[in-house]
Amino acid sequence: MLPVVQLEHMRLFRDIAHSRSVSRGAQLNKVSQSAASQHLQELERVFGIVLLDRSTRPIRVTPAGQAYLEFCREVLRRKVEFEAEIDELKRSTSGEVRVASIYSVGLSKMNRLEQEFRERYKDSQLRVEYLRPEKVYEAVREERADIGLVSYPLSNREVKALPWRNEQMVLAMSNGHVLANMKRVTPARLDAMAFVAFDRDLPIRKDIDTYLKENGAEVDVVMNFDNMQMVKEAVELGSGVSIVPRAMIEKELDEGRVKAAELSPSLIRPLGIIHRRNSKMSRAVKAFLDLLQEHAELK
Repeated sequence: MLPVVQLEHMRLFRDIAHSRSVSRGAQLNKVSQSAASQHLQELERVFGIVLLDRSTRPIRVTPAGQAYLEFCREVLRRKVEFEAEIDELKRSTSGEVRVASIYSVGLSKMNRLEQEFRERYKDSQLRVEYLRPEKVYEAVREERADIGLVSYPLSNREVKALPWRNEQMVLAMSNGHVLANMKRVTPARLDAMAFVAFDRDLPIRKDIDTYLKENGAEVDVVMNFDNMQMVKEAVELGSGVSIVPRAMIEKELDEGRVKAAELSPSLIRPLGIIHRRNSKMSRAVKAFLDLLQEHAELK
């Protein structure tokens, strides 16, 4: 017989199973690791079967655990749909909006969006988590986020992508670089030049590699990073040039810490919004989606 399980316990198990970590699941649900472990032990005692194999790192979800995980996900999904229907009937925007975003959307832009959303909808809560691109898709797919913000958005069987903003890419360099006084640069000028790149598995790296190859440039990649901040710091220190969204270096340009030149031909990075297909959105989620589209050209 299925034990009486509270919704927060279902959410806890779901997050532990998805993250494959008791400590991470406990952190996401704001409970102690020991409390999370005790709950798992009690569940397994009542069911009489192991749900998570905790002898491996990361932990492994057993077949029984997978069956219970699907049950938890279905119950939690129905809860969200029910709350959305009630909100619609009450025409209320109360509730939580969970957003998963890549780091390079820009903290300043997100802070402004968060502030405006809270001013407009005081009875709503907005929670933003910054993740690697593949983790954003995973969070939306596994219903740990209502909305995802990604670059080079792609739809698939479970996730629908919507266009949001286009960002101009520029060549960023240190103040002392040989190209520092150039206003416009062709890819040919970058041939054999020391280059600070993003990690190979990131969409932005693939797009930049294609752009350089199609325009006959072969750069000397001296460093790889998985986040925009490290790329910017390496450029500022003179380790090499890099191609980045101009919006991501506005602060450094204003403070005179780096230089930027337009690319000819131009290169654009598209940003998009993703959400789970056929999901019932609350009025609060719809309101945040509308706000994002209002600020599609936010500088």
